[in-house]
Amino acid sequence: MEEHFVWVTTRRLRPGTLEEFESAWRPDPYPQGLLRSYAYWSDDGQEVTGVSFWASQEACEAWRGSEQEEQRRAAMAPYVVEEEEGFYRGRELAVPRS
Repeated sequence: MEEHFVWVTTRRLRPGTLEEFESAWRPDPYPQGLLRSYAYWSDDGQEVTGVSFWASQEACEAWRGSEQEEQRRAAMAPYVVEEEEGFYRGRELAVPRS
């Protein structure tokens, strides 16, 4: 089975700032080694979970320590109340078809 390298970040946002946060959230340029990413948000728009898939743990760590990521985090900071993050390894689970 294919192994995945995944970075997950959940942020609680200040009320009414989802649109501004989303503008600040997008990386520029996109990181090398980033394979795909997803964003999920709560109905009230005050919690956002980002899930990114990486080619390797080293690629993710290189981005996390980069100046571009530091600048991106600084741009998001005015909208973020709380943040939790973690790096995981895993694989897709087979879901039986009925």
